Amino acid sequence: MFRHLREDIKSVFHRDPAARNTFEVLTNYPGLHALLIHRFSHWLWNAGFKWLARTISTLTRWLTGIEIHPGATIGRRFFIDHGMGVVIGETAVIGDDVTLYQGVTLGGTSWNKGKRHPTIGDGVVVGAGAKILGPFEVGEGAKIGSNSVVTKAVPAGATVVGIPGRIIVRQKSEDDARRKVMEERMGFDAYGVTEEMPDPVARSVRALLDHMHAVDERLENMCQALRKVNSEYQNGDLPVLDEDDFDCVRDESEDRG
Repeated sequence: MFRHLREDIKSVFHRDPAARNTFEVLTNYPGLHALLIHRFSHWLWNAGFKWLARTISTLTRWLTGIEIHPGATIGRRFFIDHGMGVVIGETAVIGDDVTLYQGVTLGGTSWNKGKRHPTIGDGVVVGAGAKILGPFEVGEGAKIGSNSVVTKAVPAGATVVGIPGRIIVRQKSEDDARRKVMEERMGFDAYGVTEEMPDPVARSVRALLDHMHAVDERLENMCQALRKVNSEYQNGDLPVLDEDDFDCVRDESEDRG
């Protein structure tokens, strides 16, 4: 128990630069208070003392403004920042190192018994006012933007914004690494803004980079085949791309950023 308490306190220091010392955290952080009391009420719930667990949960809501059903399962190093208005439903499952900001709802969309609330993977961050509604999974490391309404599964590492929630960034893949290599060869930043900004021009440039990479691979394969047929065949050096030729593209991207 005390080991988990130390972890919970450290998680506050790791994620809130306003925290100055342990005494301040223990006495002035309602998110920590709600979590510690929930761990006790959750134990009572599992032990069969459901009325007592619900009563303690209700008292905690009055004291902290945070409503966590005692049936909810919460992992280690969970952090609620500010916390007022947070609601976590009975069948919600929260992994380790998850961060919720104020006004977040982990709710259900059905009145049927059984799994009704979301499962939140490790390392997920949910912005202020976001609503995650339904019995689906939010993958590890995902980010949910402020005031978003999410009603379907979110893949690991994705960023979701808007109403209804839409994925604007997916987990990095081999395609991203290939694009980065092509960008460096061409001497300019194809995105022009941060990767989490849904810029339609950036998406178009990324599609062109994918196509150029495929053409490069095909030409290389053709050259290798020609060398096998004719040992005297020599590859000609490709012309070096001048970075100045792409200044207009870079300037336009910076203006949009």
